[in-house]
Amino acid sequence: MLVQSRIECQLVLVLTLLSALFACGGESSETTVEPTPAGARPNILVIVADDLGYTDLGAFGGDDIATPNLDRLARDGLRLTNFHTGPSCAPTRAMLLTGTDNHLAGVGSMGETITPNQEGRPGYEGYLTD
Repeated sequence: MLVQSRIECQLVLVLTLLSALFACGGESSETTVEPTPAGARPNILVIVADDLGYTDLGAFGGDDIATPNLDRLARDGLRLTNFHTGPSCAPTRAMLLTGTDNHLAGVGSMGETITPNQEGRPGYEGYLTD
C-alpha cells in the first residue's frame, strides 16, 4: 500500500521521528554496549522524512531546528550522504522498498498528481508493479 495523501505522509514522518526519539531517549551516558558477535545482523534505522532539507538537521550543519536526538544517532552511527530521492513521498518510498527507480516500480509520481498525458503510461501505474 502506498501513502497517497499529504496527511498520511506527515503522519508517517511523525511516527518515524517519534520512534527515533524513543529509541535513543532512555539511554544514559553510563550504558555499556556489548560488542556485536561476528556474523550477527546489524541494527539498521532508516528515517524517511518528507519536506526535510539536507541541512535542516544539526548533524548536517543546520541550526534552525533543534534535533539533538537525531544528531546523536548520526554522530554515533553511520551517516549516508550519497543518495537519491524522488520528487515526493510515494516515489521515494517506492525506490526505498524496491531498490530501483520509481518509474520502474510504477510510481512515477504521486497518484493524485498524475497528469492526463501520464495516465495509463508505463511508470505511472500508481502502485508497485511486478
